[in-house]
Amino acid sequence: MKTKIRHTEPHSNRKLSGMKLGSTPRQSRETLSTHHQERPKSDSYQEVQATESILSSLIPPMQFPHFENNRKKATSLSREQGMGSLHVTKRQRKLLKTSPLIHYNKNNTSLCSSSSPSASSLSSSSSSSLVSSLSAVLSSSVSDPAFQENWRKRSRILEARQQLMKEICAKYKSSISKTITRNHVKHLFVEDKYKLLYCQVPKTGCSNWKRTLMVLAGRASNAQSIKHDTVHYGGYLKTLDSFDQKQIMHRLETYKKILFVREPLERVVSAYRDKFENPNDYYHSLFGKPIISKYRVNPSEKALKTGSGVTFKEFVQYLLDVHRPVGMDIHWEQVNQLCHPCLINYDFIGKFENMEEDSNFVLRLIGAPSSLTLPSFKDRNPNDKRTSNEITEKYFSQVSMMERQRVYDFYYMDYLMFNYSKPFKDLY
Repeated sequence: MKTKIRHTEPHSNRKLSGMKLGSTPRQSRETLSTHHQERPKSDSYQEVQATESILSSLIPPMQFPHFENNRKKATSLSREQGMGSLHVTKRQRKLLKTSPLIHYNKNNTSLCSSSSPSASSLSSSSSSSLVSSLSAVLSSSVSDPAFQENWRKRSRILEARQQLMKEICAKYKSSISKTITRNHVKHLFVEDKYKLLYCQVPKTGCSNWKRTLMVLAGRASNAQSIKHDTVHYGGYLKTLDSFDQKQIMHRLETYKKILFVREPLERVVSAYRDKFENPNDYYHSLFGKPIISKYRVNPSEKALKTGSGVTFKEFVQYLLDVHRPVGMDIHWEQVNQLCHPCLINYDFIGKFENMEEDSNFVLRLIGAPSSLTLPSFKDRNPNDKRTSNEITEKYFSQVSMMERQRVYDFYYMDYLMFNYSKPFKDLY
């Protein structure tokens, strides 16, 4: 039996009786990729029409290096590169089995038969109106026209991200389960003073965001002084699953919920470099040993004993193996399965590629001290260059075209939900 390896703080084992919501918490890519039956042409036509509808609203260009170069190559259907080729291909139909649409009323509230709160009602107010109203207050308090225009622009971008998320969730998430459980909220960190919930996604600046949460909570005077081990193992931050049912639901309904994402393949390469190219006894032992044992031909006794030296190709083989010798890990798990954005209505979706602007925006939204900004330093392996688009391309040149395609397929829902373009030209 495969096990899920999670690098999280311990929490209570008490069961949370679920609340009925409007979408499924998750559907594994491995399950999605096993659907091979074709649908009638009428379904294909409906999917194309639905896709066009999704793109009919203004979606700003995603923050990705190739966007400007590729913008002129976009098809007439594509308003942005995050959707790739916007006609629905046979492959996409295999990957994303269409579920009945979840219809939204004028208030964007999911229409469910259950009387329990819907996913989109887990905020005390509409996410879009929250961003708009607070942005209006902030921009009106400063007379600088450039400042005001920048805030209005940032607000429009955030609202478009939220709208895209709602529409993708409504179209592609079938109703396997409509229940929020303790497992769905175990990666959400709680800051009670500013009423903030932050879903940690490793390799998207989460260490610096957790430092910032500690400063907001009064645990430290400044983020720069907090060591890496203190952030992750000091026990200063609580996760939402450590509360009881009533407290969990209260925070989901009333706190501001934020999520930061990153280009999926770049995030994978960053995780590989951090955990396998540098000294790390935990990951080399737990993951390195079984990976080398299964995928390397004639491994040395030293490699089998230490688990050091896992190649990127071996890591990709492990990632794509439906019979992995060891389970998935939070550092390379899909974001939509870590933070469950189709169940939890995030007020703010930020991007690693725009970390400084997005972080400053959300800190102002929650009323944080004006002097507080997100730190930008890299405290683990500081001599390594940050994983970039160029570095990502270099690593993926070590694997076959088919393996690149399959990794892209594995993270396809993240690409779709978070508006990222295809990273390589030969992908389909």
